Amino acid sequence: MRCVLLITHDLPLSSDHQELDDGPESDELIQLITQDGERTQGSVLQRWIQDVTDEQLGSLYEDMVVIRRIDTEATYLQRQGELALWPPLLGQEAAQIGSARSLRKDDFVFSSYRESGVAYCRGVDFEDLTRVWRGNSHSSWDPFVLNMATPQVIIGAQTLHATGYAMGIKNDGADSVAVTYFGDGATSQGDVNEAMVFASSFQLPVIFFCQNNHWAISEPVSLQASVPLSRRAPGFGIPSLRVDGNDVLAVMAATRSALDRARSGGGPTFIEAVTYRMGPHTTADDPHRYRNVDELAGWAAKDPIARLEKYLKSSGRFIDGFQRLVADKSDAVAHAMREACKNMLDPEPITVFDNVFSEPHAALTRQKEAYAHYLSTFAAAE
Repeated sequence: MRCVLLITHDLPLSSDHQELDDGPESDELIQLITQDGERTQGSVLQRWIQDVTDEQLGSLYEDMVVIRRIDTEATYLQRQGELALWPPLLGQEAAQIGSARSLRKDDFVFSSYRESGVAYCRGVDFEDLTRVWRGNSHSSWDPFVLNMATPQVIIGAQTLHATGYAMGIKNDGADSVAVTYFGDGATSQGDVNEAMVFASSFQLPVIFFCQNNHWAISEPVSLQASVPLSRRAPGFGIPSLRVDGNDVLAVMAATRSALDRARSGGGPTFIEAVTYRMGPHTTADDPHRYRNVDELAGWAAKDPIARLEKYLKSSGRFIDGFQRLVADKSDAVAHAMREACKNMLDPEPITVFDNVFSEPHAALTRQKEAYAHYLSTFAAAE
């Protein structure tokens, strides 16, 4: 399979990336591990993962197994009434781990609501993974401690935040990068397109990481795009990569390439990680109403964890006891998350007004006073 970078020809590129300019017409995917767990050779992106050791491959596998376990446990918690809602990531583990494990601590992540795997890599506490979905807080964690903004529910809005942050990076003369995650549906939103115009105009250090999971709730990606999503970015003057999103090494290579390009002043890059949402959009959704079972079966055969496991086994890296260690780790993480979620203290109702604005606001104060009076009527009735 030929490896392809979709890229415009009139952009200033660093010499390290010139060899990737294969033209904008091919729709082929960059892939380094096949569906059958075989390593491909000859990719122009091969050099970006040459330093990945056997131990690191095992770590990537462990991360994917752990976040799938987190995802499963959170779904159970929702079904048991402990969470109000949960957006599953089942099937998208390679896209999230391969990209997130490529980042430095000083890079800043702006995600949507589905990137719990990225949040795990950034060090988010287990309690904070579920806090907002339990309804205990407007948000979840301190963005400036982890260099990751809290989940954005408004579709595509985080791309604007990332682009603005990237402008700050450029003005500061730093070499960190802003990375924003969004889905295929978000590419139809004005916010994403406006962010790409601005990022291109000012050549900002930002990566637009699109997880094309094929479904924007019940709308297939084919309804929104007649050509691959990666073809859109060159129209804004942004080079793009189209990678197999179920191949953790390909995702890592693409992300490292884009990061290097941003750090060296090359500007923004768009990555389309072609993957598949094997679960529902959220736990409030029923994909059986709109999705063909054969389609799901076809993508299940491309499972990102099974693929890496096959490769590790075939190359002798899946040593005795490793699978047990990973299973024990994932069980321990799931147990810790469940305990943290169930033992979370309910906030006082009046605190719903906290942290809405950074400065006091007269209208909000009046609303808070009215709500306090309303709450007092319950106490009077007891």
